[in-house]
Amino acid sequence: MHAVVLVGGFGTRLRPLTNDVPKPMLPIGHVPMIERLVNRLARGGVTDVVLALGFKPEPFMAAFPDGRCGDVQLTYAVEPEPLDTGGAIRFAADVAGIDSTFVVANGDVLTDLDVAELIDAHRTSNAVATLHLIGVDDPSAFGVVELDDPECTGRGPIRQFVEKPARGTEPSNLINAGTYVFEPSVLDLIPSGERWSIERDTFPELVAAGSIHGVATTDYWIDAGVPDLYRAANLDLLGHGRVHDSCEAIAAGATVDPGATVMNCIVGDGAVIEGGTTTVVDSVILPGAFVGRGAQVESSIVMGRIEADATVIEAIIGADGVVEAGDHVAFDTVPPV
Repeated sequence: MHAVVLVGGFGTRLRPLTNDVPKPMLPIGHVPMIERLVNRLARGGVTDVVLALGFKPEPFMAAFPDGRCGDVQLTYAVEPEPLDTGGAIRFAADVAGIDSTFVVANGDVLTDLDVAELIDAHRTSNAVATLHLIGVDDPSAFGVVELDDPECTGRGPIRQFVEKPARGTEPSNLINAGTYVFEPSVLDLIPSGERWSIERDTFPELVAAGSIHGVATTDYWIDAGVPDLYRAANLDLLGHGRVHDSCEAIAAGATVDPGATVMNCIVGDGAVIEGGTTTVVDSVILPGAFVGRGAQVESSIVMGRIEADATVIEAIIGADGVVEAGDHVAFDTVPPV
């Protein structure tokens, strides 16, 4: 079975981390986000993945030079220009010659969804398209989905999509969770070579035709495309809340002084944390980053350098970012976005 994975975005919400690295190539627990996603699709029966690429396709090709990720065959579909979600799906499907039921996944979503079960639900419903839905505490910030589900099974035809409704007016707490199963006929609704939104243009047409269904689950789910949630997606691998994914806190190639206090952190390969009174808490120290002697780091993401005795709180330090010795950075990015 084929899957189209949307990885062509600019990753603007994660800058400066994504200035030089595409968002799906950022690590989640020492493994690129895209690799964890492909592995999840493979567990659900996907054998071929088409990467719908746009911004900086070269790092993907360099990471998988033989065109394989584990047992999954990769195809690279590089858009000549940004085509939005629908246009990207159509372009990638055309490149790969998809002509049967296929999966679509957003490249920045991490979830324990059983893809095989979603595919089975799709086939049972005889729908043209089936969407994975997830319940959230505050759906007003998302595209909210209303199901025709009088028996509260969490499954059924989708009645409507409501984009970011005013708080208290939401028809449900279910949102589009970014994994879909499509019949190839969905591609006929997307003009070839044009900018087209699957969410704004295609889904309403399918609702009107009564041919799009939703399946709600309570699986782990997180959109890792913003800093706080990217950090959380990493740290969640240190607990027991994930079904298949976990990791060691400190990579084998990292150097952490025994005198440093490091708690609830991911420390990537080649990163250095010096000793003394150094304290690093609730943070992601990315590969190659440096935390100097006596520095204090809390709830941050570090790709660059934090020099001795500096304090960094709820900040993002990009690859070119340097927090000078003794400086204090809080609720900021270095260098500025």
